[in-house]
Amino acid sequence: MAKAKRRSLLPMGNWEEFLKDAKPEFDTLFEMKIDKEYGKEDFEFIRTVGRGAFGRVFLVRMISTGEYYAIKVLDKSIIVKTKQVKHALNEKKILQAINFPFCVYLNYAFMDNSYLYFALPFIVGGEMFNLLRKLRKFDEPLVRFYAAQILLTFEYLHYCNLIFRDLKPENILIDQTGYLKLTDFGFCKIIQGRTYTLCGTPEYLAPEIILNKGYGMSVDWWTFGVLMYEMASGMAPFHAREPMKIYEKVVSGKYSMPKHFSSDLADLISNLLQVDLSKRYGNLKNGSNDIKEHPFYKDMNWLSLVNYKVQPPYVPVVTGASDTSNFDKYKEVSLEISSKDHYTKDFEDF
Repeated sequence: MAKAKRRSLLPMGNWEEFLKDAKPEFDTLFEMKIDKEYGKEDFEFIRTVGRGAFGRVFLVRMISTGEYYAIKVLDKSIIVKTKQVKHALNEKKILQAINFPFCVYLNYAFMDNSYLYFALPFIVGGEMFNLLRKLRKFDEPLVRFYAAQILLTFEYLHYCNLIFRDLKPENILIDQTGYLKLTDFGFCKIIQGRTYTLCGTPEYLAPEIILNKGYGMSVDWWTFGVLMYEMASGMAPFHAREPMKIYEKVVSGKYSMPKHFSSDLADLISNLLQVDLSKRYGNLKNGSNDIKEHPFYKDMNWLSLVNYKVQPPYVPVVTGASDTSNFDKYKEVSLEISSKDHYTKDFEDF
């Protein structure tokens, strides 16, 4: 796949203009023609920087340019067996189309007989999960800064009729400036109205997903509340060893608010973790403005934030574009490519 031309996002006079300029023309981009083929042989695979249910993420260097990327490698056999083909194809299309400062995007995509390959920008600061594990919990200025970027990202995605559904620290990267990049769009989906798919991470599932009632964008605001709680406390509000126990707690909406939370933070989280959709912030008449106008964000300049003019409370230490010190180490494996493609029909729309 050819490298997509990405429009620069210039400072805007208001948020509505910014959203309008950033909104992708999905139909056009989904039909973007491939004018040059790339393959695994065009990249030097350096080391694993992430691992998931369907494959791995590698730091790679493009041999022809010397540029570094993160290549997400998905095993076609596992995707087919777990009936995730549609999700994988949707992820490619969405990553190809989105254009927002706090999201990763697709640089290249290709496949061989065994794997799908998504080449993305390499974000050197590592996962928020690792930083949270290191610090145990974030202070409130850092929670405010990080959550604000996720809020704007959700506004953008929802404006594009996209529901994310898999927010968690493992899916948030920190760039060299200290700003965030949302990643892993495997469960992201274009919706109009309701959807019924059971997907996500147990500790972050909204009650309406568990109860199979059909749901919309409201579930993202629930996960937003869970993330704020976890960032500020070091653990999710609903946790247990068994998923069913987690689900029981989520549906009941019962959790303990840590005493060290400020009154503003506690109030905002309590208005996000509302089982009653008619009371959940983000899902009410004023939408996300209820969050933006909450006292917890009284001093936030949202346009300055989206234009990278707010000083990050934390900036990761990095030595260069290929620094992997902020990522976990994994046992390396070789990618065994089959001599035959048994899944040609499954991925003919890739």
